Amino acid sequence: MRRDVFQAIADPTRREIINLIAHQSLTPNAVADSFDVSRQAISKHIKILTECGIIIINQQGRERYCSVQPQKLSEVTDWLDNFKKLWEHRFEKLDNILIGMQTKKNKKR
Repeated sequence: MRRDVFQAIADPTRREIINLIAHQSLTPNAVADSFDVSRQAISKHIKILTECGIIIINQQGRERYCSVQPQKLSEVTDWLDNFKKLWEHRFEKLDNILIGMQTKKNKKR
């Protein structure tokens, strides 16, 4: 089953895992050590993150290291940009209304 990036970031634990390994590549055991849940639960979260392409696992000798693929998160950024533009437009309209009200108030004085 191929998952999408939105499924991956829907869970707070997975968001924390992304944040943790964004700073440095870590083994799955090192990731699990940072959480108060079972290694099996962290393994499932890592599997979901891998399936959607947010993290990749690289073999280095006998160890496996998880690292973030930030370009995959651009899907979220692109989706959010539409809302950001919408809210910026609404705030600009509100600013114009408030400036107009302030100007009218100052003219009455």
